[in-house]
Amino acid sequence: MPRPRAPAGMGALPGRAGVAFRVWAPHADAVHVAGSFNDWSETATPMAPEGGGVWFARARRARPGDEYRFLIRNGDAVLARIDPYARAVTSSVGNGIVVADDPPPDDGFACPPWNRLVIYEMHIGTFARTAEEAGDFGNATARLGHLRRLGVNAVQIMPAAEFAGDVSWGYNPAHIFAVESSYGGPEGLRAFVAAAHAAGIAVILDVVYNHFGPSDLDLWRFDGWHEGEGGGIYFYNDWRAETPWGATRPDYGRGEVRQFIRDNALHWLERYGIDGLRFDMTLFIRTVKGDEGDPGDALEEGMSLMRWINGEIAARFPGRITIAEDLRDSAAITDPGGAGFGTQWCPQFVHPIRAALIAPDDADRSMASVAMALTHHYNGDPFQRVIYTESHDEVANGRARIPHEIAPGDPSHWAAQKRATLGAALVMTAPGIPMMFQGQEFLQGEWFQDTVPMDWDQSREFRGIVRLWRDLIRLRLDRDGLTAGLSGRGVRVHRIDEERKLVAFHRWDAGGPGDDVVVVANFAHEPREVYRIGFPRPGRWRLRLNTDWTGYSDDFTGLDSLDVEAVAAESDGMAWSAEVAVAPYAALAFSQDP
Repeated sequence: MPRPRAPAGMGALPGRAGVAFRVWAPHADAVHVAGSFNDWSETATPMAPEGGGVWFARARRARPGDEYRFLIRNGDAVLARIDPYARAVTSSVGNGIVVADDPPPDDGFACPPWNRLVIYEMHIGTFARTAEEAGDFGNATARLGHLRRLGVNAVQIMPAAEFAGDVSWGYNPAHIFAVESSYGGPEGLRAFVAAAHAAGIAVILDVVYNHFGPSDLDLWRFDGWHEGEGGGIYFYNDWRAETPWGATRPDYGRGEVRQFIRDNALHWLERYGIDGLRFDMTLFIRTVKGDEGDPGDALEEGMSLMRWINGEIAARFPGRITIAEDLRDSAAITDPGGAGFGTQWCPQFVHPIRAALIAPDDADRSMASVAMALTHHYNGDPFQRVIYTESHDEVANGRARIPHEIAPGDPSHWAAQKRATLGAALVMTAPGIPMMFQGQEFLQGEWFQDTVPMDWDQSREFRGIVRLWRDLIRLRLDRDGLTAGLSGRGVRVHRIDEERKLVAFHRWDAGGPGDDVVVVANFAHEPREVYRIGFPRPGRWRLRLNTDWTGYSDDFTGLDSLDVEAVAAESDGMAWSAEVAVAPYAALAFSQDP
């Protein structure tokens, strides 16, 4: 019989003739595969060199579910290594597991258009954790009904690649192809994606390529070679290895490492049906120390790697989204000639809006800064930015959730409720891709910790606030056919009132009834019961949402904010205007009937 053709790819490759194994170890003198299929023999399954430092073997008795390691001989040393491409491991310091090469089911799901995304950032380990059960994909799946009712149509999962131990934020990946074993491994992720898609929810996965580990890192000096104190073939072995998280930056200039990272990014889309990727802290992929003013600090090979990956995803998976966390306000990040991401987290929104919400005194709230935050964009496209007031970074590392910043330990505090919901209204009505952090919808307090589960009792205690978020998302996605402009690119801030601490802005797509939206936001403790602002069209403007409604909280004032009639009286550079009434720390949204 003819010898089976060697399959393409790296790692463990199941097929009809057992499992093929391929690994890159250019400084090895010999390599063997040891596993449960050969009684962990150190000699039964030798690997043959294929050229370029790549080794290959076929184990006919091996099957999916078998455990294995590579035994790499370098001189007198024998190094037992976990496969860098292992898709499952028994633990971060255990063995690789052969995983069946099944493609994701064709469920017909398509990621919503980016201008109609509402993202919910989630940490699997705490989202649905209980006193009796650790957080995993299974109990997170059981809570998807809450998100479906809330109205979000995308979840962004904090990193789920295998990390050291069972509790982590996830930004310390030990094995970037393996799904975290404590979360449920590959099958857990597959089931979660299938359930999310069935609920109409896209799944975006956080990936970490700016550093690996730094602990439980089998890639470290993988085949025995290194220079100085460096980490060997997968890492820079000079000053470029240094990152804020350890000296474990991958070598973006080495072809095999570039391929490894590129393969990993596409792997999540190809094998699990993931709808998008969020790249952690890309600043430290494109620079060494984050010093953009120093040309010698730039890592051009890191920038070109991101451009390559994003270009492939755009070409092969149209509609899937890639998101950068860069936080340096660089338009090059979302420029096809730069890093090529679809969108990026926007520091020019989160920082001024949080400052305006958290400041203890009204006098310290800058309406000019709020206006800038509302109108900021990259490359002329507001949907090249993700806007939010809370994320895992903004509610940890010395910072806390907005209610806690305003009234520590008391989410029921009047000002905490009022200003947190005012922030929610701005996130859902400003141009950009809105994102919220888990628990924000029910005023989760304090700060994010990977050991502290969500307090789901608060979803009942603050069910009115949950309803407000639900109504805001419904408004944002134009589910009633009345507010199409919130999915459009048009924005004009036509009132910036520093004395009364109020802004008003106009949103539109094509314009006209059912499209134009006017939002009024009061950042002051004082109500504005008679306040004239401009409107873009004459006639009846109906109040679609008032964050001060007492149905959202018994503590709200319930100021009589009503529909208004725009008449021919110039204001704010518009030919028509009307008098509105807006409660303290509240937002109103108006539109016209189609």
